[in-house]
Amino acid sequence: MSDDFVDYVMELFGPFGTVGVRRMFGGHGVYLDGLMFAIVSEDTLYLKADEMNRIEFQQAGCEVFGYTRKGKRATLNFFRAPEDAMESPELMLPWARTAYAAALRTNAKKQAAGQAKAARNVAPRKQTEPRTEATSVKKRKTVKKKTTGPAKPRRRGARVR
Repeated sequence: MSDDFVDYVMELFGPFGTVGVRRMFGGHGVYLDGLMFAIVSEDTLYLKADEMNRIEFQQAGCEVFGYTRKGKRATLNFFRAPEDAMESPELMLPWARTAYAAALRTNAKKQAAGQAKAARNVAPRKQTEPRTEATSVKKRKTVKKKTTGPAKPRRRGARVR
């Protein structure tokens, strides 16, 4: 993969905002505000898609990003950027916006799923009968204090540590 192509992709996203690029898995991830919304692999740009914008990429004739893993074909929710969008930053801008919106929605779903999982892991306090003074007294356990020697006499008004 050429660094010149990665630099060109950075230029294409110029009007969209300050994007960052990080190497990953033989390619590059393209980030804005900590969210990856594009992938550069083998001198090809792929943009993030989800159920809301997938149809736009399919109508434009874009192919899905795929790779071989353990002898099987795997795909990700990234589609090849349309050829005409690769010609100028102005043509890329709407595609960058839709890809970033998909990344935001995916991130929101992941956060909600994480919160739901955390809520499931917190077991609710089991209460079978209402607590009253009588039931709370019956259920108390007496704890015997261990003593190593005779008790020391306490002076009245003295502080105990």
